[in-house]
Amino acid sequence: TSLAPVPETLSVADSAIQKVQILDRHGAPLIISYQNEWNIHDYVPLHEIPELLQQIFILAEDKRFFEHHGPDWRARWHALWQNLKSLEVVRGASTISEQTVRILHPRPRTFWSRWLEGFEATRLEARFSKADILEFYLNQVPYFSQRRGVVQAARHYFDRDLETLNLKEMMALAVLVRAPTRLDLRRGTQEIKTPIARLTERLLALNIITKADYKRILTVPLHLHEPPLPVQATHFVNYIYTSHPAQHLQSKGRLYSTLNNSIQTAVQQILDQRVQDLRHKNVNHGAVLVVEHQTNEVLAWVNVGHPSLDKPGSQIDAVITPRQPGSALKPFLYALALEKGWTAATLINDTPLSAAVGTGLHSYRNYSRHYYGPLRLRDALGNSLNTPAIRTIKFVGADTFLARLHLLGLSSLTAHSDYYGDGLALGNGGVILLELVQAYTTLANKGIFRPLKVLRDAPSFHSKRVFSPEITSIIADILSDPEARRLEFGRGLRFPIQTAVKTGTSTDYRDAWSIGFNHHYTVGVWLGNLDQKPMSHVSGAYGPALVLRAVFAELNRYEETKPLYLSPQLVRRNICRTTGQRATPDCPSRIEWFIAGTEPSEEGKTTDQIVPSHFKQPLYIKQPNPGLQLAMDPRIPDEYEAFALTLSDMSLESDSIEWLIDGEVVGTTVEPQFLWSITPGKHLAQARVWYQDEDEPLKTHEVRFYVK
Repeated sequence: TSLAPVPETLSVADSAIQKVQILDRHGAPLIISYQNEWNIHDYVPLHEIPELLQQIFILAEDKRFFEHHGPDWRARWHALWQNLKSLEVVRGASTISEQTVRILHPRPRTFWSRWLEGFEATRLEARFSKADILEFYLNQVPYFSQRRGVVQAARHYFDRDLETLNLKEMMALAVLVRAPTRLDLRRGTQEIKTPIARLTERLLALNIITKADYKRILTVPLHLHEPPLPVQATHFVNYIYTSHPAQHLQSKGRLYSTLNNSIQTAVQQILDQRVQDLRHKNVNHGAVLVVEHQTNEVLAWVNVGHPSLDKPGSQIDAVITPRQPGSALKPFLYALALEKGWTAATLINDTPLSAAVGTGLHSYRNYSRHYYGPLRLRDALGNSLNTPAIRTIKFVGADTFLARLHLLGLSSLTAHSDYYGDGLALGNGGVILLELVQAYTTLANKGIFRPLKVLRDAPSFHSKRVFSPEITSIIADILSDPEARRLEFGRGLRFPIQTAVKTGTSTDYRDAWSIGFNHHYTVGVWLGNLDQKPMSHVSGAYGPALVLRAVFAELNRYEETKPLYLSPQLVRRNICRTTGQRATPDCPSRIEWFIAGTEPSEEGKTTDQIVPSHFKQPLYIKQPNPGLQLAMDPRIPDEYEAFALTLSDMSLESDSIEWLIDGEVVGTTVEPQFLWSITPGKHLAQARVWYQDEDEPLKTHEVRFYVK
């Protein structure tokens, strides 16, 4: 082993960082790491270290620190003499400068290495001042459990800052450096009593402490305290580590995030309590994301409980785990319909609906299994009805809807639109909470999309307009209207401050969502089980909605109340509730908002005179769908098996409808449906619709289907 070069500097600010420390927006640590080679995160200048603590260290480790020039030859020869007399090593004589050399250049403990440290300590003191060396030493001296420096040791053993340490705690820190493993206080405080007593006598002899101090040090025990864990944000920190190459944003090994420590803690308590209350409903996991949508900064990123190997699923981050959103995508679907010419007053038929799925047939139904007939778009969205949503996506187009969702940042929807089909309106594709909340911030931000931020000093991302301010104003107004959701939700989902709220529930209660925004914040909540097991009838309105309301109550505690943005370009009209047209004296009315040019212009029409334009669609056989394959049930007598032949929505009332199978009339009805007694084989279905004063019927195309 040869002499090591003297370092150019004792500063560790520019040393390699093994793991950057993530802080919240105000500087509170979100994770404490001891994996770095040097103590970077808890480094303090010498003038911030109590003078008494410096004195105690110098007396304990190197009483002639300010007199020698590296090695203390008097102490070294004296130690050598004592060791020879004892025939064993009973005393060392390393100075603080030599210990600093040992920290800088670790070597095996040999006789020759001790002499090398002496030579290097001389060279070290020739380059650096005593203050520089002492500062480095007190910040980098190793303790047990990978702690370095007096700040980390004080927090590890006593949960104290340096200025709050008592005399005995300061002395313990000075004594511990002699044998950090053997004297580790976590193993017991008995073994350190003797060296502390010897150091106390020396301090008293030098009048550094009083006799009262001396007595108190020997009689009062050391009280250890576990340092509190940083705020629970493990998943958030991991997301930053794995998705943000942000080394250029760090300062002294620290990286400031957007998270708010106090909001994170409060939301954690709210979510944990709600999930605990729903354990009997088989709810085990959940997540909450809170965003300040004026800046799109993430303020809270919460998963249930603490990550632990003993808790199944706790190490999975539910904020970025794809789950089916249920009805949570409907606001974007209706926003697209508004863009294509519909209005909040447009009537949409809420009646039973079946649609082809491959060679089969899928029947859509509302959550409550109730149907309300023609409803205004406001009520269809507010009540989150499914059959109007399917009719809306048929109007908009599933491919167009998927493309718009991609513009809103829902990149987890990776399949082709043909894969999702019309079911995309009901949330049959997996999305992540992070992207869903990000999409809702677009509604809150007047239709402008901006990616969410998790780093405080990160540059702003490019923004883009996805919807007009007028469209997002109407959608927000609907979602914040308790009257618009009364059919399905009653008086639930009420918030004291105007808040746009949307819930979602996936098939078999596997996922329950509640997303909302007010003038300042956007919040998303998911509850469910990460192993895909269903909950026991926990819907978005029952489970996460209470979390959402509690979170907003916490956020609004010190906030000034403001309404949601409403575009001044919107036109206000009084309309008839049942027709969506201009109000007349013979129908109940309400105020509705319209994009200029789309408001109803005709006045004085009664309900039975109005035929909404979007109902005037081509007539066709809706059921069976082309290629449908039906299977007869062997458990039911053939004469009792029937299948409903169904027409599409009719704009005008007919006189009669003739139903044909394989070219022969099998029945006549007035209603657009007929129960046909099924028979095996290949069949062609057709309908002839007769209208008054018409000489010829209106014929549908033939539809081929199969009965096995």
